[in-house]
Amino acid sequence: MRERLLSSLSYTKRQSFVLGIVCGAVCIAAEVFLSLFLVRLTPGGFLDGIYLLGVLLVSVAWGLWPGMVTLLASTAAFDYFVLPPQGFFPGERWLWTPLPIFFLVGLATTLIAARVRSLGIQASERRCEADLNVQLAHILLRTENLSAALPPASHLLARTLGAPGLEIRLTEVPAGEHGEVLPLMEGGDRIGTLVLPTGAPEDMRRRLRDRMLPSLVALLRAARDRENVRAVLASSRDELRRIAQEQATLRRVATLVARGISSTELFNAVACEMGSLMKADHVSVSRYDPGHTTVAGSWSLREGTRKVMPLGSQWSIKDTVVSGMVLRTGRPARITNYEEATGTIVKWARDVGITAALGSPVIVDGSLWGVMLAFYSRWEPRLEGAEERMTDFTELIATAISNAQARADLAASRARLVAAADETRRRIERDLHDGAQQRLVSLGLELRAAEAGVPTEMTELREQLSHTVQGLTGVVEDLQELSRGIHPAILSKGGLVPALKTLARRSAVPVELQVDSIPRLPDRVEVALYYTTAEALTNVVKHAHASVVRVTLGVTGATVRLSISDDGTGGAEYGRGSGLIGLRDRVETLGGRLTITSTAEEGTSLLVMVPTEN
Repeated sequence: MRERLLSSLSYTKRQSFVLGIVCGAVCIAAEVFLSLFLVRLTPGGFLDGIYLLGVLLVSVAWGLWPGMVTLLASTAAFDYFVLPPQGFFPGERWLWTPLPIFFLVGLATTLIAARVRSLGIQASERRCEADLNVQLAHILLRTENLSAALPPASHLLARTLGAPGLEIRLTEVPAGEHGEVLPLMEGGDRIGTLVLPTGAPEDMRRRLRDRMLPSLVALLRAARDRENVRAVLASSRDELRRIAQEQATLRRVATLVARGISSTELFNAVACEMGSLMKADHVSVSRYDPGHTTVAGSWSLREGTRKVMPLGSQWSIKDTVVSGMVLRTGRPARITNYEEATGTIVKWARDVGITAALGSPVIVDGSLWGVMLAFYSRWEPRLEGAEERMTDFTELIATAISNAQARADLAASRARLVAAADETRRRIERDLHDGAQQRLVSLGLELRAAEAGVPTEMTELREQLSHTVQGLTGVVEDLQELSRGIHPAILSKGGLVPALKTLARRSAVPVELQVDSIPRLPDRVEVALYYTTAEALTNVVKHAHASVVRVTLGVTGATVRLSISDDGTGGAEYGRGSGLIGLRDRVETLGGRLTITSTAEEGTSLLVMVPTEN
């Protein structure tokens, strides 16, 4: 009921003054007829209040001034039709006594009704404004783009206020260009402009200024703050996503570095990871050599012979732009326009559509080793600061290069030690065979000759010489056995398979030997496999208490595989003694791998994998 009344008040406030006067006249006529009719039914009754009904109705419906006109007309009708004698008799003073009272009561009724009407209209307007604010908040605060929400918000505000052409803008609008301009200010900051159509009513402008602009300013401020917060959150989310991607990429690269893969595989993997992370079209890792750079790793978004910088390709420093800048300054560099540059790499860049490039130095042990380059088909603002992100990858490359160099130096030193040990064995074996053995054999022959020349009657001397010759023969046999253990001649002459068969025959524990038909292997490989087998068989005899040993040798592709297993007590470990450690060093020197599986009471298995190319 209240809302219906407020709605009716909101509607009637817009009706014309003439219509109010007409309605007042109709009400007065109805009051006269009603009073004349009632006076017959209730003679002498008090009918003054009937003439106030029209005043009340017109004052509520049309306001103060139509109500005042209706009051004056009602007072005249009351004087003419109600007060005795009927007619206008202003000279009789006693007739004026009820008339002023009626007028004063009617005036009070008119003022109260007009005030009630005004309050009802204000309440209706405020309810409408509250609903309007809710709808504007729904439009402005639920959108992700404030500029896109302004047209529907302006249309809603213009339709509610009945002001076609009303518009809300975020920018400043010059006064008089599009109509009346109301700045939307908060704390001295201009956050927008409200443009009113030309000729807007004064009460509308006053209503906007006094009641609606503060809430509209607050909504715009909240919408703009929400948009800014959303933008900051989106930027933070993108930054966190980028950091997470970088960290994941760096972890993958660090894993590759820790695995110790080949330099070419590592550089290609780093180039691929860098290209995916930096959204590049091409990435290369190049090494600085005197006068030129050499491509050590590359990646391209579009695979093809003309798209990828080939591995091992060389580019003159004079013909490179970014690489030359990095070489001169030792700092990251970039180029965003190849139009004015010259050189071979510039021609390549133009052929594949490259317009920009970034470069970051690779520093190894304090020296400039190379450069990582990222090429782009177009320059974008998001690439600002990309050189710093490339630095993390170049540091990993530097670490990998240092690790690879350290591993190479370690492998070389281990190889030199093993080679020196093998050469020492060969020299000792050769010295024993060509020196001590030959001299002992010669001495034995001389003693045999001396024994033959001793007279038969000197039996005691003959027996002493015979005993000495037998002792020398035993020494020669011991030296021969020792020389075979140092470096068996059969390994050099017959190869690995006969040498393993000899070890199997001499073993104190039965050996089941299974050897495929294999070709001759490099000397280093055969020596390593031979001594591995000999050491394993010696360990079985000394420690395993096994009943049988199984030895299997075969070649698969470019890898030779040696397996030695027993059914002994197990429990073998690298830390117990230096034999297994020495075998592992010898195998790893060749780029191979030695694996031991030894469980207590379940025997020991030893697996050796060595590449045949050594």
